Amino acid sequence: MAQSLAKIYIHLILSTKNRERTIPDDLRPTLHSYMGGILRDCGCTSVEINTEPDHAHVLFLLARTSTLSEVVGNLKKGSTVWLHEQRPELKGFYWQNGYGAFSVSKSSVAEVQAYVRNQKEHHAKQSFQDAFRVWLQRYEIEFDERYVWD
Repeated sequence: MAQSLAKIYIHLILSTKNRERTIPDDLRPTLHSYMGGILRDCGCTSVEINTEPDHAHVLFLLARTSTLSEVVGNLKKGSTVWLHEQRPELKGFYWQNGYGAFSVSKSSVAEVQAYVRNQKEHHAKQSFQDAFRVWLQRYEIEFDERYVWD
């Protein structure tokens, strides 16, 4: 094949360090835009980004020439630096070391996009940790509870 083609949707879930509720509501829309810019700079396409005070959900198209770990590293580093620059009280903000990344089929994009968009309502019924466990179980990812959270 003369051309390399790919369309890989990723649902990325990031938690703040120790799940601290440090992402201010008033900065969230601008943070989402900034994260979308980081993805664009990585050659990726943002589909939906939403944050809660203690975590983020990012649905995006992975660039054909980028690795997932490169994109996540750039997204975490760039958004951390940006948050540090916004307010003195955010100087201690950090993302958790790890992350969850899940492939999304084209037929499920709208469903995952709605899930990402409606985090506030979703977490009124289920904690972040319980929801993350559901994603891990749905994708049959083995995990050790001692090492999932830091």
